[in-house]
Amino acid sequence: MTRHGKNCTAGAVYTYHEKRKDTAASGYGTQSVRLGKDAIKDFDCCCLSLQTCRDPVVTPDGYLYEKQAILEYILHQKKEIAKKMKAYEKQKQTQKTDSRLESKSEERGIAERFKTRENSIVSKPINPFTSALSSGQAKETDSHSATSASTDCSTPAGPSSSQTLPSFWIPSLTPEAKPTVLKKPSKTVVCPMSGRPLKMNDLIPVNFTPLDPSLDRVALLARQERYLCAVTKDLLGNSVPCAVLRPSGAVVTQECVEKLIKKDMTDPLTGDKLTEKDIIPLQRGGTGFAGSGVALKAKEARPVMMV
Repeated sequence: MTRHGKNCTAGAVYTYHEKRKDTAASGYGTQSVRLGKDAIKDFDCCCLSLQTCRDPVVTPDGYLYEKQAILEYILHQKKEIAKKMKAYEKQKQTQKTDSRLESKSEERGIAERFKTRENSIVSKPINPFTSALSSGQAKETDSHSATSASTDCSTPAGPSSSQTLPSFWIPSLTPEAKPTVLKKPSKTVVCPMSGRPLKMNDLIPVNFTPLDPSLDRVALLARQERYLCAVTKDLLGNSVPCAVLRPSGAVVTQECVEKLIKKDMTDPLTGDKLTEKDIIPLQRGGTGFAGSGVALKAKEARPVMMV
């Protein structure tokens, strides 16, 4: 027994199972669940519809889709991008018109201020015969303005309009929420599984080799083992790593790729030369066992209880 096991004195009182049960009931903390075989799709099922593919296609990343489902997804994404781009262009146009109106209002304000300054400047002719009287009157007016200024300074100034807070009860003073600013949307359609850019030309048709060519589709789907390797005739399943050859679209096992195909790098069905990009590893769902090499844990992050 390790040192930490010796120091763990609460094990007999509060077991690990009770801790997990209380954590699930409290609604806090991160819960992790290992997926079983029932929650995993088969290797020949579409990643969108989760059904067996009638006309399968594969992406360069190895994700299998039904051709109709992935084409509908791409068209839907293009429509959504066009809608977002239209809203963004409309916002851009409104921002331009608002900036033009602001610039026009600023120019109008500058012109109005200039007119008021010009109208306030008045030039009167000087009469030499009334200069003495005007000088006396000017002294009286200066003294009167000085006394009025002193009285104005003594009185406290009221609150300015900038210091007043907006009111939630008067409709004219109610604060308004600003419209949300839209960001420029990306025009690239991404794969729903890998998140990488996806085009229609990137989809590669897949040709599965059926277990028995004489069986119809319904009888084939009723079987657990449906397809074979196109070269070695081994059974294909979630426990068998597979790969798709780009020129022929044939599905072969990774063991066949490593032992046979990579020796001369030619497609055994068509005879075409292959590169590393022409051999696409097929993404599989796993078997539900820990040794399948596929991550089968699902985590749900929930808020942490703050004390």
